[in-house]
Amino acid sequence: MLLDDASAEFHEFFERHYAELARLAHLLTGETDAADELAADALVALWQRWDRMRQVDHPLAYARGVVANLARGRIRSAVRERRRIALFWSRGPQKVEGPDTAAVLDVRAALARLPFRKRACVVLRHAFDLSEKDTAAALGISVGTVKSQTSKAMAELERILGTETVGDLVARRTNR
Repeated sequence: MLLDDASAEFHEFFERHYAELARLAHLLTGETDAADELAADALVALWQRWDRMRQVDHPLAYARGVVANLARGRIRSAVRERRRIALFWSRGPQKVEGPDTAAVLDVRAALARLPFRKRACVVLRHAFDLSEKDTAAALGISVGTVKSQTSKAMAELERILGTETVGDLVARRTNR
């Protein structure tokens, strides 16, 4: 078939099924605004594979699957975002007596030299005393990544600061 025929077929498919796909997205996410966006994204993905999709028996079933996967991703993203916000705002400030200003500045300067993910893992694990699981949830990464990034970061901090008790220093000094 010619490209014009493929375009016409897709246009017909779009006109016939867009509203249904948007309704599916709305029912899956509960978000009216997201429904149109997800349906459109699904149809863009379908168009990119239209040469293969138009030959299958049920391209609508594939489109529904794409909408479901996009909705699942959107929901997961929203849940992760809510968890991050809850983790960061649930802890109140902790009062600490008599900071060692020089040590605080040294630790903060050393932390600033670390790449963001390593820094975030160290701060959440040691300064905020979060578990590996809570740190992973806050950063949207796996527990294994938290473990490896924290370990590598602590080794870098020990090299930078020249101390064997970096974890204790970070925990004591970053909150001040």
